[in-house]
Amino acid sequence: MKFPAYPKYKPSGVEWLGDVPEKWDVKRLKYIAERSDVKIEADPEAPVPYIGLEHLESWTGKVLPLDLELVPSGIANRFKKGNVLFGKLRPYLAKACTPDFTGLCSTELLVLEASKQDSRFLRYGLLTRGFVSLVNSASYGVKMPRASWDFIGVCSLPVPTVPEQESIADFLDEQTARLDALLTRRRALIEKLQEKRSALISRTVTRGLNPKAKLKPSGVEWLGDVPQHWETKQLKWAIMFQRGHDLPSDEREEGNVPLVTSAGTTTYISKAAAKGPGIVTGRYGTIGEFYLIETDYWPLNTSLYSIELRGNHPRFLWYMLTHLSPLFLINANKSAVPGVDRNDIHPTTTAIPPLAEQVAIAEYLDRETAKIDGMVEKVEAAISKLQEYRTALITAAVTGKIDVRQT
Repeated sequence: MKFPAYPKYKPSGVEWLGDVPEKWDVKRLKYIAERSDVKIEADPEAPVPYIGLEHLESWTGKVLPLDLELVPSGIANRFKKGNVLFGKLRPYLAKACTPDFTGLCSTELLVLEASKQDSRFLRYGLLTRGFVSLVNSASYGVKMPRASWDFIGVCSLPVPTVPEQESIADFLDEQTARLDALLTRRRALIEKLQEKRSALISRTVTRGLNPKAKLKPSGVEWLGDVPQHWETKQLKWAIMFQRGHDLPSDEREEGNVPLVTSAGTTTYISKAAAKGPGIVTGRYGTIGEFYLIETDYWPLNTSLYSIELRGNHPRFLWYMLTHLSPLFLINANKSAVPGVDRNDIHPTTTAIPPLAEQVAIAEYLDRETAKIDGMVEKVEAAISKLQEYRTALITAAVTGKIDVRQT
């Protein structure tokens, strides 16, 4: 839909705003809204809703589901219904909301009272790319960059009349709700495609490619029946988990050997500690994720496992381990610090086909998962475009680049 422009514009004097409608004002945030800085300590005996930064969705203004029993430790900010909250920590995440209830929030959220403005319009203004980029440019700190109210308060925003603010906010509420519904449907489609991919891998690595193959009981409830000619054995007889090896930084000369962590390849060095192909997975952290390394490599430090393939086809084993991923997660949760012990994994019973069949299964799954991955990429691209359009529409309406009063 194409929207008209306003009849006349004037320079705003603010670089990111550009020209604004002739009858609009431009004011610093501290003159639009007052900062409320009421800090209290939560009472465990009388819990109230608490909003942390993790409860706010980036760029949308949405409050994610809250744990109503959560009692924050230490000091929190108090907010009232209709206040506008804006995240000053990592401003580039664009976290803002207008709660329809009273409660407590993180001290990393600014609480703004805009009694003479439409709070929804203000929230939309705080979520424009120009404003977020400006605030982010003045953030300080490396690991946890944050912006100060002293700077945020002097940043300027456009200010139309309150009736016009309400009209723009009504328009954006309607349009963003429509776009969010589209985004929800597309995300649901991705979930279905990913479920289809997982089911395809699970079925193929446990039943093979021949639907008429004779089956036999595996003796394991979750594995069920498997092809009669497949070997049923403990996992330790098919592969072997070995801990990684430390390598001091001063010994990491540049080369063509991948240095692999539990998050995948990080850089390339001149010497190898493990023969490729191999598979790497994390003992902690990235549990249940597997990285296939085609060449000789160096599995860095003991926080990961390097998996020896023992003559089996690497991609078949990669698919098989992907299928077994839930097993790793279940075993990791046995201790206070989640981690995988190979002694818990090695006795797992699995079914291994002959090598030629492993190759055929891997090639089949490569083709079929590539098709699903291609569909997922297309849907993700559509989601990205919708998100960009959503943000652009908010910016255009809030800054007066389009006139939505009559829509």
